[in-house]
Amino acid sequence: MDQLFAFLQHNWWLAFPLIGVAGGVARAWERGAKRRHERRLELIRARSGAVPQAPVEPRPEPTASALERTLAEHDATTARWLEYELDVAKMIAYPAMSDGRQELTAAFLRAKRVADRMRPASADARITAAELAAYQNAVTDYEVAFDVAEREARRVRDAGFTPSERKRLDTAQQLLSVAVDEAATPAERQLAYRRVREELDGLISLSDAAIDELERRVALELPATAARNGADASEAGPPASATGSDEEGHRREPPMPPGPRDAPQRHSRP
Repeated sequence: MDQLFAFLQHNWWLAFPLIGVAGGVARAWERGAKRRHERRLELIRARSGAVPQAPVEPRPEPTASALERTLAEHDATTARWLEYELDVAKMIAYPAMSDGRQELTAAFLRAKRVADRMRPASADARITAAELAAYQNAVTDYEVAFDVAEREARRVRDAGFTPSERKRLDTAQQLLSVAVDEAATPAERQLAYRRVREELDGLISLSDAAIDELERRVALELPATAARNGADASEAGPPASATGSDEEGHRREPPMPPGPRDAPQRHSRP
Protein backbone atom coordinates (compact mmCIF):
# COMPACT_ATOMS: atom_id res chain seq x y z
CA MET A 1 0.00 0.00 0.00
CA ASP A 2 2.89 2.33 0.82
CA GLN A 3 4.35 1.61 -2.58
CA LEU A 4 1.09 2.67 -4.28
CA PHE A 5 1.02 5.97 -2.41
CA ALA A 6 4.66 6.56 -3.23
CA PHE A 7 3.95 5.91 -6.91
CA LEU A 8 1.02 8.31 -6.91
CA GLN A 9 3.07 10.91 -5.10
CA HIS A 10 5.78 10.84 -7.73
CA ASN A 11 3.43 10.46 -10.74
CA TRP A 12 0.51 12.70 -9.79
CA TRP A 13 0.49 14.29 -13.27
CA LEU A 14 -0.97 11.07 -14.66
CA ALA A 15 -4.31 12.17 -13.21
CA PHE A 16 -4.87 14.71 -16.03
CA PRO A 17 -4.75 12.29 -18.97
CA LEU A 18 -6.81 9.82 -16.97
CA ILE A 19 -9.48 12.50 -16.45
CA GLY A 20 -9.52 13.21 -20.22
CA VAL A 21 -9.90 9.54 -21.02
CA ALA A 22 -12.75 9.25 -18.53
CA GLY A 23 -14.48 12.27 -20.06
CA GLY A 24 -14.24 10.80 -23.56
CA VAL A 25 -15.70 7.49 -22.34
CA ALA A 26 -18.60 9.36 -20.70
CA ARG A 27 -19.37 11.31 -23.87
CA ALA A 28 -19.27 8.16 -25.99
CA TRP A 29 -21.65 6.44 -23.60
CA GLU A 30 -24.01 9.45 -23.76
CA ARG A 31 -24.03 9.41 -27.57
CA GLY A 32 -24.73 5.72 -27.59
CA ALA A 33 -27.60 6.15 -25.13
CA LYS A 34 -29.08 8.88 -27.35
CA ARG A 35 -28.90 6.65 -30.42
CA ARG A 36 -30.52 3.79 -28.55
CA HIS A 37 -33.32 6.14 -27.43
CA GLU A 38 -33.93 7.31 -31.01
CA ARG A 39 -34.09 3.71 -32.25
CA ARG A 40 -36.67 2.91 -29.57
CA LEU A 41 -38.78 5.88 -30.70
CA GLU A 42 -38.57 4.75 -34.32
CA LEU A 43 -39.72 1.27 -33.34
CA ILE A 44 -42.64 2.74 -31.41
CA ARG A 45 -43.67 4.91 -34.38
CA ALA A 46 -43.39 1.96 -36.76
CA ARG A 47 -45.59 -0.21 -34.56
CA SER A 48 -48.21 2.54 -34.15
CA GLY A 49 -48.18 3.46 -37.86
CA ALA A 50 -47.22 7.07 -37.23
CA VAL A 51 -45.13 8.79 -39.91
CA PRO A 52 -42.54 11.22 -38.66
CA GLN A 53 -43.06 14.75 -39.96
CA ALA A 54 -40.21 16.76 -41.35
CA PRO A 55 -39.54 20.03 -39.54
CA VAL A 56 -41.28 23.00 -41.17
CA GLU A 57 -38.80 25.63 -42.21
CA PRO A 58 -39.94 29.27 -42.36
CA ARG A 59 -40.72 30.23 -45.93
CA PRO A 60 -38.69 33.22 -47.02
CA GLU A 61 -40.62 36.31 -48.04
CA PRO A 62 -40.76 36.78 -51.82
CA THR A 63 -38.31 39.38 -53.04
CA ALA A 64 -40.98 41.35 -54.96
CA SER A 65 -43.31 41.84 -51.97
CA ALA A 66 -40.40 42.64 -49.67
CA LEU A 67 -39.14 45.26 -52.12
CA GLU A 68 -42.59 46.84 -52.46
CA ARG A 69 -42.92 47.07 -48.69
CA THR A 70 -39.47 48.64 -48.34
CA LEU A 71 -40.20 51.15 -51.11
CA ALA A 72 -43.44 52.14 -49.35
CA GLU A 73 -41.57 52.69 -46.08
CA HIS A 74 -38.98 54.77 -47.92
CA ASP A 75 -41.69 56.95 -49.52
CA ALA A 76 -43.53 57.37 -46.21
CA THR A 77 -40.41 58.69 -44.48
CA THR A 78 -39.69 61.05 -47.37
CA ALA A 79 -43.26 62.37 -47.21
CA ARG A 80 -42.82 63.13 -43.51
CA TRP A 81 -39.61 65.01 -44.29
CA LEU A 82 -41.27 67.03 -47.06
CA GLU A 83 -43.83 68.30 -44.55
CA TYR A 84 -40.98 70.18 -42.86
CA GLU A 85 -39.21 71.04 -46.09
CA LEU A 86 -42.21 72.60 -47.92
CA ASP A 87 -44.39 73.94 -45.09
CA VAL A 88 -42.99 77.32 -44.04
CA ALA A 89 -45.12 77.30 -40.89
CA LYS A 90 -43.42 74.10 -39.72
CA MET A 91 -40.04 75.44 -40.68
CA ILE A 92 -40.65 78.43 -38.41
CA ALA A 93 -41.99 76.29 -35.57
CA TYR A 94 -39.20 73.67 -35.79
CA PRO A 95 -36.21 75.37 -37.43
CA ALA A 96 -33.77 72.60 -36.46
CA MET A 97 -35.33 70.26 -39.03
CA SER A 98 -34.10 72.47 -41.88
CA ASP A 99 -30.73 73.36 -40.34
CA GLY A 100 -28.02 71.05 -41.66
CA ARG A 101 -25.61 72.38 -39.04
CA GLN A 102 -27.45 70.43 -36.36
CA GLU A 103 -25.72 67.12 -35.71
CA LEU A 104 -28.86 64.96 -35.71
CA THR A 105 -30.29 66.70 -38.76
CA ALA A 106 -27.02 66.20 -40.63
CA ALA A 107 -27.03 62.49 -39.68
CA PHE A 108 -30.58 62.18 -40.98
CA LEU A 109 -29.68 63.86 -44.27
CA ARG A 110 -26.72 61.50 -44.71
CA ALA A 111 -28.94 58.48 -44.06
CA LYS A 112 -31.46 59.81 -46.57
CA ARG A 113 -28.78 60.19 -49.21
CA VAL A 114 -27.60 56.60 -48.66
CA ALA A 115 -31.14 55.22 -48.89
CA ASP A 116 -31.88 57.26 -52.03
CA ARG A 117 -28.68 56.06 -53.66
CA MET A 118 -29.48 52.39 -52.95
CA ARG A 119 -33.15 52.65 -53.98
CA PRO A 120 -34.03 50.45 -56.99
CA ALA A 121 -35.59 52.04 -60.04
CA SER A 122 -38.97 50.37 -59.46
CA ALA A 123 -40.68 47.54 -57.61
CA ASP A 124 -40.14 45.33 -60.67
CA ALA A 125 -36.37 45.75 -60.61
CA ARG A 126 -34.35 42.55 -60.44
CA ILE A 127 -32.05 42.65 -57.42
CA THR A 128 -30.27 40.00 -55.43
CA ALA A 129 -31.11 39.02 -51.88
CA ALA A 130 -27.95 40.74 -50.67
CA GLU A 131 -28.89 43.98 -52.43
CA LEU A 132 -32.40 43.83 -50.99
CA ALA A 133 -31.03 43.29 -47.47
CA ALA A 134 -28.65 46.23 -47.86
CA TYR A 135 -31.46 48.47 -49.10
CA GLN A 136 -33.74 47.42 -46.23
CA ASN A 137 -31.00 48.26 -43.72
CA ALA A 138 -30.50 51.66 -45.36
CA VAL A 139 -34.22 52.46 -45.17
CA THR A 140 -34.31 51.40 -41.52
CA ASP A 141 -31.38 53.70 -40.75
CA TYR A 142 -33.20 56.48 -42.65
CA GLU A 143 -36.37 56.04 -40.57
CA VAL A 144 -34.52 55.89 -37.26
CA ALA A 145 -32.38 58.95 -38.07
CA PHE A 146 -35.49 60.94 -39.03
CA ASP A 147 -37.36 59.97 -35.86
CA VAL A 148 -34.41 61.01 -33.69
CA ALA A 149 -33.96 64.34 -35.52
CA GLU A 150 -37.69 65.08 -35.36
CA ARG A 151 -37.91 64.44 -31.62
CA GLU A 152 -34.91 66.67 -30.99
CA ALA A 153 -36.31 69.47 -33.20
CA ARG A 154 -39.64 69.37 -31.38
CA ARG A 155 -37.84 69.44 -28.05
CA VAL A 156 -35.56 72.43 -28.70
CA ARG A 157 -37.92 74.35 -31.04
CA ASP A 158 -36.38 77.89 -31.28
CA ALA A 159 -34.11 77.62 -28.23
CA GLY A 160 -31.05 78.23 -30.41
CA PHE A 161 -32.14 81.79 -31.26
CA THR A 162 -31.75 85.01 -29.29
CA PRO A 163 -34.82 86.76 -27.81
CA SER A 164 -34.88 89.29 -30.65
CA GLU A 165 -34.63 86.52 -33.24
CA ARG A 166 -37.43 84.57 -31.58
CA LYS A 167 -39.56 87.71 -31.74
CA ARG A 168 -38.91 87.93 -35.47
CA LEU A 169 -39.95 84.28 -35.85
CA ASP A 170 -43.20 84.95 -33.99
CA THR A 171 -43.87 87.95 -36.23
CA ALA A 172 -43.20 85.88 -39.33
CA GLN A 173 -45.59 83.19 -38.10
CA GLN A 174 -48.36 85.76 -37.61
CA LEU A 175 -47.75 87.35 -41.00
CA LEU A 176 -47.79 83.94 -42.62
CA SER A 177 -51.32 83.33 -41.38
CA VAL A 178 -52.39 86.57 -43.11
CA ALA A 179 -50.58 85.66 -46.34
CA VAL A 180 -52.66 82.50 -46.77
CA ASP A 181 -55.91 83.85 -45.34
CA GLU A 182 -58.86 83.72 -47.73
CA ALA A 183 -60.52 86.66 -45.99
CA ALA A 184 -57.60 89.01 -46.71
CA THR A 185 -57.38 91.02 -49.89
CA PRO A 186 -54.77 90.18 -52.53
CA ALA A 187 -52.82 93.32 -51.62
CA GLU A 188 -52.80 92.36 -47.94
CA ARG A 189 -51.62 88.84 -48.74
CA GLN A 190 -48.82 90.06 -50.98
CA LEU A 191 -47.66 92.56 -48.35
CA ALA A 192 -47.73 89.87 -45.65
CA TYR A 193 -45.77 87.53 -47.91
CA ARG A 194 -43.03 90.10 -48.46
CA ARG A 195 -42.89 90.80 -44.72
CA VAL A 196 -42.50 87.08 -44.00
CA ARG A 197 -39.52 86.89 -46.35
CA GLU A 198 -37.96 89.93 -44.67
CA GLU A 199 -38.42 88.58 -41.13
CA LEU A 200 -36.94 85.17 -42.03
CA ASP A 201 -33.98 86.62 -43.88
CA GLY A 202 -30.82 85.56 -42.05
CA LEU A 203 -32.71 83.27 -39.63
CA ILE A 204 -34.10 80.41 -41.73
CA SER A 205 -33.00 79.51 -45.22
CA LEU A 206 -36.09 78.71 -47.30
CA SER A 207 -35.59 76.21 -50.08
CA ASP A 208 -36.71 77.01 -53.61
CA ALA A 209 -39.42 74.36 -53.33
CA ALA A 210 -40.73 75.95 -50.12
CA ILE A 211 -40.82 79.40 -51.73
CA ASP A 212 -42.68 78.06 -54.77
CA GLU A 213 -45.21 76.29 -52.55
CA LEU A 214 -45.77 79.41 -50.45
CA GLU A 215 -46.20 81.64 -53.52
CA ARG A 216 -48.68 79.16 -54.95
CA ARG A 217 -50.74 79.24 -51.75
CA VAL A 218 -50.66 83.02 -51.60
CA ALA A 219 -51.77 83.33 -55.23
CA LEU A 220 -54.55 80.76 -55.03
CA GLU A 221 -56.18 81.99 -51.84
CA LEU A 222 -58.74 84.10 -53.68
CA PRO A 223 -62.28 83.44 -52.47
CA ALA A 224 -64.03 81.16 -54.92
CA THR A 225 -67.37 82.93 -54.50
CA ALA A 226 -65.95 86.35 -55.35
CA ALA A 227 -64.28 85.01 -58.46
CA ARG A 228 -67.46 83.26 -59.56
CA ASN A 229 -69.61 86.36 -58.95
CA GLY A 230 -67.18 88.50 -60.92
CA ALA A 231 -67.34 86.09 -63.85
CA ASP A 232 -71.16 86.09 -63.80
CA ALA A 233 -71.24 89.88 -63.69
CA SER A 234 -68.89 90.18 -66.66
CA GLU A 235 -71.03 87.79 -68.70
CA ALA A 236 -74.27 89.60 -67.82
CA GLY A 237 -72.92 93.04 -68.85
CA PRO A 238 -73.64 96.40 -67.22
CA PRO A 239 -76.88 96.65 -65.22
CA ALA A 240 -79.78 98.30 -66.97
CA SER A 241 -80.92 101.60 -65.50
CA ALA A 242 -84.51 102.42 -64.61
CA THR A 243 -84.78 104.90 -67.40
CA GLY A 244 -83.02 102.72 -70.02
CA SER A 245 -81.41 103.90 -73.26
CA ASP A 246 -82.04 103.50 -76.92
CA GLU A 247 -79.75 101.84 -79.45
CA GLU A 248 -77.83 105.09 -80.05
CA GLY A 249 -77.06 105.57 -76.36
CA HIS A 250 -79.62 108.37 -75.77
CA ARG A 251 -81.45 108.33 -72.52
CA ARG A 252 -85.03 107.24 -72.66
CA GLU A 253 -87.56 108.74 -70.35
CA PRO A 254 -90.12 106.47 -68.77
CA PRO A 255 -93.61 106.74 -70.30
CA MET A 256 -95.95 109.17 -68.55
CA PRO A 257 -99.32 108.02 -67.34
CA PRO A 258 -102.27 109.13 -69.50
CA GLY A 259 -103.69 112.55 -68.58
CA PRO A 260 -106.98 114.32 -69.24
CA ARG A 261 -105.90 115.41 -72.68
CA ASP A 262 -105.28 111.86 -73.72
CA ALA A 263 -108.69 110.68 -72.51
CA PRO A 264 -111.22 110.03 -75.30
CA GLN A 265 -113.76 112.89 -75.96
CA ARG A 266 -117.41 112.12 -75.43
CA HIS A 267 -119.84 114.01 -77.67
CA SER A 268 -123.31 114.56 -76.32
CA ARG A 269 -126.18 114.12 -78.66
CA PRO A 270 -128.43 117.20 -78.95
